[in-house]
Amino acid sequence: MSLDKILSIAGKPGLYKLIAQTRTGFIAESLLDSKRLSVSINHNVSLLSEISVYSLTEEVPLRDVLLKIKEKEKGNPTSISHKDSKDTLEEYFFNIMADYDEDRVYASDIKKIIQWYNMLQKNKMLDFEKKSNEEEE
Repeated sequence: MSLDKILSIAGKPGLYKLIAQTRTGFIAESLLDSKRLSVSINHNVSLLSEISVYSLTEEVPLRDVLLKIKEKEKGNPTSISHKDSKDTLEEYFFNIMADYDEDRVYASDIKKIIQWYNMLQKNKMLDFEKKSNEEEE
């Protein structure tokens, strides 16, 4: 599945899969419990494909960061929890992305990325690398 169809909705836990667009917004399905909800245009919604992580030299697309985590974990869930200490989270993320900008990437951002990775892994949605290569061709 492409990250173009995966959403993060402010104020709502977890991630959502875009199901359909409506006149006033769209229908999304939770990856946590598969419940569907109607989301209006007024909600603060982010597509995962549009999110980047600051590094010291450039902004790295979230897709690339998730692929690095997948490679490190060999496709399994992360070896740490998003509830671990700030130091543990930062040390783990440093192993994934050694040049991330520590001044602009907060522990809360790392928590979200780890939580999102585990949610996508659980739902078998980490195969977006193949589809993005096909889209480029």
